[in-house]
Amino acid sequence: MPTDVQKIKDELGKLRIALVHDYLVQDGGAERVLAAFQRIFPQAKTHVIVHNPKKSHPDFKGKQIVTSFLNDWPLAKSYYQWYLPALPVAVEHLDLSGYDLIISSSSSFAKGVITPAGSKHFCYLHTPTRFLWEQRIGYLADLPQPRIIRAALPWLLHRLRLWDKMAAERPDYLFTNSETSRRRIQRHYRREAEVIFPPVDIDRIPMSRHLGDYWLAGGRLVAYKRFDLIVKAFAKLNVPLIIFGVGPELKKLQSLAGRRTKFVGAVSDEDKVKLYRRAIGFIHPQIEDFGITAIEAMAAGRPVIAFGQGGAAETVIPGKTGKFIECQAWEDIGDAVIRHKADDYRPEDIRQHAESFSFAAFEEKLLHQIASRLNILPTQEAEEALLGNVYGTYFD
Repeated sequence: MPTDVQKIKDELGKLRIALVHDYLVQDGGAERVLAAFQRIFPQAKTHVIVHNPKKSHPDFKGKQIVTSFLNDWPLAKSYYQWYLPALPVAVEHLDLSGYDLIISSSSSFAKGVITPAGSKHFCYLHTPTRFLWEQRIGYLADLPQPRIIRAALPWLLHRLRLWDKMAAERPDYLFTNSETSRRRIQRHYRREAEVIFPPVDIDRIPMSRHLGDYWLAGGRLVAYKRFDLIVKAFAKLNVPLIIFGVGPELKKLQSLAGRRTKFVGAVSDEDKVKLYRRAIGFIHPQIEDFGITAIEAMAAGRPVIAFGQGGAAETVIPGKTGKFIECQAWEDIGDAVIRHKADDYRPEDIRQHAESFSFAAFEEKLLHQIASRLNILPTQEAEEALLGNVYGTYFD
């Protein structure tokens, strides 16, 4: 660990620190950022709206988790969406009294916590709340609720958008995961955010030079990730494909799949590493804020075929770590797979690029950004100015 990083941690260790997250009910990229915060600040308690230990990552077991009043309401741990009107109230009632520093990880409500006077709130804002802004139309269209409920929801979502805009003004400082998210935050919230790429645990993914005989895709099986395009392409190509992950799209995808496509469901971190290391390459056709699975694949030395928008445009280097498709279409995916040549890529180069997204890189930038804003450690420029003033006074 760099000396200055340890100095910053020592200074921050003198403060009372609280972590805040939306809810612990799944295992996604936002939860990996929270886990990194817990690793950097091991003494800090984590405050969430609801916590479902059965669905959250095992890493959160044994951690100091504080929940809101909503956690005890009927079925809230599994169906917290039913209590949508109450979620802003729940997050505002998280008790952060006595804390000097609040660090939140938010893709919806956590940014809206009310902090005590004299404290500082740093929010790692993954994205503006998707179902209120970028995906508001699709969110309503995909709901399985009766028509009368869907007819009333636009009015509720309008009110929530007003609260959400106000909540985004509460943090003192904003960080985010990519230039894509930074632009969205500026557009919807009219605020600037510093880009800090999220941490990818690449140390647990050894590079492999061995090429398998299948292509790989995976993550949460939801509509916007466009796994349907991958499945259609490989059904036409009749080429081996493995998809890991679970989600509401699973049955639909299975109905579209060809005979050489295999769904392996939820897999352990160890088994996922094995899948990465033995694949030909990884398919990533969605628009993500960042895209951790693509980085994990590159950590194993595997090239990525990605749609060239969103986070992938900042993480994949065409011709070196992968290739971009121009359109979100199964035909483009199929064409890229057919034209793929393994000899065009060096696993060592792909791995080296992935290392720039490591936990160590995340920790160092995060701590320096916090320290500079809290004036915990003087910057090099401040030290030079201070020395100049001292010497100038002495020689005058």
